[in-house]
Amino acid sequence: MADPQIAQKGPYVEETEPGTYWWCACGKSGDQPFCDGSHQGTGFVPLEYKVTEKATLAWCGCKHTKTPPFCDGSHRAL
Repeated sequence: MADPQIAQKGPYVEETEPGTYWWCACGKSGDQPFCDGSHQGTGFVPLEYKVTEKATLAWCGCKHTKTPPFCDGSHRAL
C-alpha cells in the first residue's frame, strides 16, 4: 500500500463535541481531518473514534502518526 497523502503538516486542533467520528487515514478527504469517502479504491480505511465528552483534540493532519487518530509530532520528520 502506498503512503497516505499529507493533508497538512500539523494537527487539526478542534473543540470536538461528543459523538462518533471517522478520521481520514488516506489524506484525500475534502473534510479534513474527517472522512468524506475519498479513500474508495485506495486500500485505506477511516478510523472510527468515539468522543464521550466535549474536548479540544489534536487530530493528525499528516496521516503518519503512530497514535492514530491523534497527532504525535510525526509531521516534524516529513
